[in-house]
Amino acid sequence: MKNIYFFLKLNRHIKSVRLKNLGIYLLHIFGKRYLGLFIDPVCACNLRCRMCYFSDDERRKELLSKPFRKEDLPLLANAFFHRALKLQIGCGAEPSLFAYNTELIRLAKEKKVPYISMTTNANLFNANEWRELVKTGLNEVTLSVHGVRKETYEYFMQGASYEKFCKSLQILSELKQEYPGFKVRINYTVNQDNLEELVDFFDVFGTYRLDILQIRPIQQLGNTAYDNFSWEKIYDQYDAVIGKLKAECRQRQITCMTPDRYDLIKTDNSGSAVTDSTYIYISPRNCWQADFDLQNDTFETYSAKHHIGRQLFLKIFQSKQTAAKSKNKLNYEIN
Repeated sequence: MKNIYFFLKLNRHIKSVRLKNLGIYLLHIFGKRYLGLFIDPVCACNLRCRMCYFSDDERRKELLSKPFRKEDLPLLANAFFHRALKLQIGCGAEPSLFAYNTELIRLAKEKKVPYISMTTNANLFNANEWRELVKTGLNEVTLSVHGVRKETYEYFMQGASYEKFCKSLQILSELKQEYPGFKVRINYTVNQDNLEELVDFFDVFGTYRLDILQIRPIQQLGNTAYDNFSWEKIYDQYDAVIGKLKAECRQRQITCMTPDRYDLIKTDNSGSAVTDSTYIYISPRNCWQADFDLQNDTFETYSAKHHIGRQLFLKIFQSKQTAAKSKNKLNYEIN
């Protein structure tokens, strides 16, 4: 499954929530892959991005914990990897601070996880480390960006180096020539102070070999250093800026993921109805569920004890209106 974005598009086109839930139930009871595993192997970050909870000193202290040990990784693999469609390394923290990423990827390849991705700010990995990650089996890297120009990038990403970020982009672009199936994705978190810079995105980054660009609206993540969450001033500019960006992506054959302008104001979550059933978050602080015992439990044993199959079956009869209330997630158009 080299192009997971095909399945994301398919999910968008299937409108029936009940049909989606039926599919998840059948995959579950027949022991097939359907999970998205999202792992933060370490709960720390080298930066203090202004829009992130790591800019909040109290929250930063609260998250601090020991990373997974190397001996924990086979337990994770045996418990979950055989049911995973995708393994995402790095979700709300920085994976480059973890010493055993290559081992984690190797275990995922052994368990035949179809798609392995990593999200990072790209400021700590060097050329040899990038090569080792891709050589071991990393399918995609997602680079977090909060500004097109150096001044904006370094303002929002406190502690980051624009030059190091661009150096990583260059290294990854060169690796794509050797590993053509490897994908480079940029996630751009947009607010009313950096939206207009997107007009110049390809003037600045157009020489690099990108595969996916996702525009992610700012979210309120607590007592962050940046606190302007209003969309009122940019709502009217959004379509013009994003429309130009999507057109340029089509010309360059880059997958572009953007929320519809309407979703910025009022989110219809029914398009993400299967998220609750397929999403598993794992960190040293919380392994899926509070009572999940990594030393003794697997996905199957825990599911049997807690009747997960029965819960999935009941969701087949859930209405679209009920599903829309589940989680506050944006629906993304994939072009």
